Amino acid sequence: MRSVLITGAAARLGRAIAEELHKDHRVVIHYRNSADAASSLVDQLNQRRPNSAIALHSELNSAQACSEFAQRAQEAWGGIDVLVNNASAFHPTPVGEATEEDWDRLVGSNLKAPFFLTQALKESLSQRRGCIVNMADIHAERPMPEHTIYCAAKAGLVMLTKSLALELSPQVRVNAVAPGAILWPEQEVTNEAKKAQITQRIPLARTGDPSDIAKTVRFLVCDAPYISGQVIAVDGGRSLNI
Repeated sequence: MRSVLITGAAARLGRAIAEELHKDHRVVIHYRNSADAASSLVDQLNQRRPNSAIALHSELNSAQACSEFAQRAQEAWGGIDVLVNNASAFHPTPVGEATEEDWDRLVGSNLKAPFFLTQALKESLSQRRGCIVNMADIHAERPMPEHTIYCAAKAGLVMLTKSLALELSPQVRVNAVAPGAILWPEQEVTNEAKKAQITQRIPLARTGDPSDIAKTVRFLVCDAPYISGQVIAVDGGRSLNI
């Protein structure tokens, strides 16, 4: 049975991805602040299949932290076959108000950590002919007002996906998923009028569900042996009319 490491997997999209991939993989649930949620998820998954899920904490805020975390994850299951870089900070950074701390947090979680985790897991992924799925964003190509740093970090992640797909081939496939309106941000208050305005721009006229993302990740992990270096938008067509 293959082993999967999913960052930011205790809640929201990460949790949905973990539940989907756990159907036929062992999973490492990474968390930063959500210890209770991570523990609850692991208990739930292990009830379905004993000794199939563990939770590991890390800040993932430095190359050393990523390396140490990767080592712990590999020791848990004897190696890692699949890396899903899902953990992501998200908040506005209006020009004139943004701080260096904002830059470090947003670029660190969305770009720096995925690179250094990949580097730390390269040998295991290569030996097992594994794959990587990065969680990008439709706003990596079409910027969101007052989120310049976040959009730039996600754009970097898209290029990282393509560059790694080339450099790690043929042993490791690397792809990305770019969600659209799936879950409303936790950090920002989105009123009903704003939600309606966003939804009206979606050709399918509705928001998506976390399962839409999870199933796409599963496709790339399990059913796409000849796909690498691609970014799949799961957005109901919103990137056509953003």
